[in-house]
Amino acid sequence: MPELPEVETIARNLKTGNQTTPGIVGMTITEAEVFWEKTVAEMPPAIFRQAILGQSIQDIGRRAKYLVLTLDQDTLLVHLRMSGDLLVGPKEEALADHVRLALELDDTWQLAFNNPRKFGRVWLLEDPAEKFKQLGPEPFDPALTGEIFYQRMQNRKRQIKPLLMDQSFIAGLGNIYTDEALFLSRIHPLTRADQITLAQAGNLLENIRQVLQEGITRNGASIDWVYRGGDFQNYFRVYQRTGKPCPVCGTPIERIVVGQRGTHFCPDCQEIG
Repeated sequence: MPELPEVETIARNLKTGNQTTPGIVGMTITEAEVFWEKTVAEMPPAIFRQAILGQSIQDIGRRAKYLVLTLDQDTLLVHLRMSGDLLVGPKEEALADHVRLALELDDTWQLAFNNPRKFGRVWLLEDPAEKFKQLGPEPFDPALTGEIFYQRMQNRKRQIKPLLMDQSFIAGLGNIYTDEALFLSRIHPLTRADQITLAQAGNLLENIRQVLQEGITRNGASIDWVYRGGDFQNYFRVYQRTGKPCPVCGTPIERIVVGQRGTHFCPDCQEIG
């Protein structure tokens, strides 16, 4: 599933464009086609089409793992889930094999939601605040200090790996960047959150920010889903490196299952307390 760096990369590309396609901010939605009706959440496709036609795209950003397209009247949210992607191209071209939704822009371009596994969803909302109210803070929020991060852990007896992936605790992290941040912090993924010290919490938050920024700088990771262009997978320290030497101590990386997710760590650098 795409995590914060991948979603951030897509948002930036949609906003600024690239060598072959323009940025779509300022464009008007002139046609909308829903090819699989469950793509649109909480609204019949016919109502969605009627509501979105004629609206222009004012801005594009991200909240947690949601792409946020601010329109002149409403907000279009897109959650890519396991295999979703947003593609821009000329309106007459077939941009991908599994397009579930296509928005025609300025009668010239199209924004296509390719979604092979059909898990991704879009919402058209007057106000996205209700959708976001259950989300935790953004990792880069300057108001999230090491001390606040520590205090948020103190009444939670959950293992740290699934807690960090809980979007109500902190928004945007998934399997890849959680494993990488825990490795840098020398914290075992089974460690209970309320057993982490203030110093460890501050260091963990710094490392979360570091690996996320690395991912953004490298345009995300391209591994097991329909995502293009990123190369952070070439710089993983532990994720999907089972049996390979730890980059710090040389001990073979191990894989266990934590919270039903494959989890990679160094048993020497990340000893459980």
